[in-house]
Amino acid sequence: MAGGGGGPQKADEFQPHPIKDQLPGVDFCVTSPPPWRTHSLSVSLTQTHAEHYPVSIILYLPWMMDHRRKFFFFFVSVMFCLVAKKKWVVRKGNGFPEAISSEAILLGFQHFIVMLGTTVFIPTLLVPLMGGGDVEKAEVIETFLFVAGINTLLQTWLGTRLPVVMGASYAFIIPAVSIALSRRFDVYIDPHRRFKETMRAMQGAIAVASFIQLIFGFLGFVRIFGRYLCPLSAVPLVTFTGLGFFAFGFPQLANCVEIGLPALILVVFISQYTMKLKLPIFGRFAILFSVAIVWIYAEVLTAAGAYKKRPYTTQTSCRTDRSGLISAAPCAQQSWPMVMDLFPHVIVMIRIPYPFQWGSPVFNAGDTFAMMAAALVAIIESTGTFIAASRYGSATPIPPSVLSRGVGWLGVSTLLDGIFGSVSGSSASVENAGLLGMTRIGSRRVIQISAAFMLFFSVLGKFGAFLASIPIPIFAALYCVLFAYVASAGLGLLQFCNLNSFRTKFIVGFSLFMGLSVTEYFHEYFLISDRSPVHTRSIWFNNIVQVIFSSPATVGIIVAFFLDLTVSRGHSATRRDSGRHWWEKFQNFNTDSRSEEFYSLPYNLNRHFPSV
Repeated sequence: MAGGGGGPQKADEFQPHPIKDQLPGVDFCVTSPPPWRTHSLSVSLTQTHAEHYPVSIILYLPWMMDHRRKFFFFFVSVMFCLVAKKKWVVRKGNGFPEAISSEAILLGFQHFIVMLGTTVFIPTLLVPLMGGGDVEKAEVIETFLFVAGINTLLQTWLGTRLPVVMGASYAFIIPAVSIALSRRFDVYIDPHRRFKETMRAMQGAIAVASFIQLIFGFLGFVRIFGRYLCPLSAVPLVTFTGLGFFAFGFPQLANCVEIGLPALILVVFISQYTMKLKLPIFGRFAILFSVAIVWIYAEVLTAAGAYKKRPYTTQTSCRTDRSGLISAAPCAQQSWPMVMDLFPHVIVMIRIPYPFQWGSPVFNAGDTFAMMAAALVAIIESTGTFIAASRYGSATPIPPSVLSRGVGWLGVSTLLDGIFGSVSGSSASVENAGLLGMTRIGSRRVIQISAAFMLFFSVLGKFGAFLASIPIPIFAALYCVLFAYVASAGLGLLQFCNLNSFRTKFIVGFSLFMGLSVTEYFHEYFLISDRSPVHTRSIWFNNIVQVIFSSPATVGIIVAFFLDLTVSRGHSATRRDSGRHWWEKFQNFNTDSRSEEFYSLPYNLNRHFPSV
């Protein structure tokens, strides 16, 4: 038969894959937590030790040994319980209750490990520019973890209620670097004084910038944007939310190929090639297995002196003893000497971050404007992460009112960052959204458990510092896989669009190309000339332009959203070609009954704060 239209299809012909509002194949969705209890395995101290050290084994073991190397006992013990599919029971001792570990807790710990990369990378980059040393860097990392734990709980309870981790945002790096290098701080000779004054300026700028997110979210501007968002314009948004961070993947891995490449190979092999064993434990815990194996391997290379004669940059990337965090982390002996005199056998190392710990914030108009641009970019990138998390959590598309509510609580998170003294605002963690896809577990409960780990390790500084000393190339290897999962979630939205439409082809192709091309131009120009392509006398304006056009997700959604609303808008087929009819029933919260299942507020709060 001539032509391409074709007649009626035969019964044995292959049919296109059906379109799914909810992603199939997810083991545990947003509202279904993994099992809490499995078979029992008991681990206990002797009676003598239990009487002499009345603490749980989790606190006891690492600090009766060397702070760095012997902590592997704890980590390997966790991996043993993981492989044996057991729960970890610590016997009661002098009134201490049992400590039980289960699959859900280990999954939460895995999410905590993944978010550590960004949490460590940003302070490592910014704190030295501010005049701080290892002590200040350790304190900033602990503050990051503490605030991230609070923000994650707020987002999963009162925000979108999706399984997203709220962590540090890369969008704030450019204005933060501009503040750190400002000449007005050159008058401070003492590095610690310079660090405190720079931190106070960042606190003020971040706190004020948070009101952009609060206004856009709680006043409903994001809801208006969400009503016009369709699958076609969301494709470049979600895709670039993952692909936009490619610079933190293999380029960072290549700084230490000896440990980065084995980590990448292990993650891919364990997560993908062990499926035929029909043991979901490998796919679900591929990150923990890979990090443990490669970290021990890196420890062996460091102890053997493999990097003694290598360049300084290589040693910083490869060695496991160069972070300086463990020795710099505060402990109970330093913070509470009187408590240690009263309770000499209590081996607990605690420092609780508190608001304005480096002094009251200082406000500068130029710094604030640049941070506002970063807050706007954080809204866009978090929106892409929310959409990816909803897919991997097997939830329905996010109603615009729920999206607006989540952005409002994102503003609360950024405000807390400014109050507590983080060097960056918050955004939804892209890598943790990718981990939902890798594990096929999109449970909200798991993310809340990971938030508990953030709070735990933030106040117990030595513990958190040890885990934060994992070499950056190992995290970069994880990012190569996790960011790819988020990008694929964006490409998966093409199933709702008509790919035979030339309008669809143009909008998708052009927005993807411009999202890469424009940002690459801004990056290359900045690297070559050490300034933005827009170099006016107003540094804050230059920073605003640089921040916005350095984000592929921001450029991609600007182009796609504008074209979708203007190109052939009046044509009768446009609505179906864009996939708008598939998301139309989720435009209002009460139109589809499944929206209440996934996104309704707890404790009947919907009665007082109804979603529309």
